[in-house]
Amino acid sequence: QVQLVESGGGLVQPGGSLRLSCAASGFTLDYYAIGWFRQAPGKEREGVSCISSSDGSTYYADSVKGRFTISRDNAKNTVYLQMNSLKPEDTAVYYCAAPAGIATIRWGLPVPDYWGQGTQVTVSS
Repeated sequence: QVQLVESGGGLVQPGGSLRLSCAASGFTLDYYAIGWFRQAPGKEREGVSCISSSDGSTYYADSVKGRFTISRDNAKNTVYLQMNSLKPEDTAVYYCAAPAGIATIRWGLPVPDYWGQGTQVTVSS
């Protein structure tokens, strides 16, 4: 059974950090480009970042560039999203998905085949 499971969300103060994890089972993550998305209440889903399957190249939405870092550990079949300098506007449910390259992050297409259940990130004082 193919499954993606996110973890690492929580409540953090503005300026704080969190590291999200996306663990895969039932398939090998390193064959896929992996993306992170987020959806805040009342807003459309937004592509945040992705990492390629081939050379590990990365892409970030302008809203998170310089603050978030995506990485992958193929031995653990896991992709991470390190989030620093968090802002209240980063509050959302964060999802990982596969496959998800730059086009999916920027324009939402093609739609990934696999999605996790999401993890809540709340940035508030």
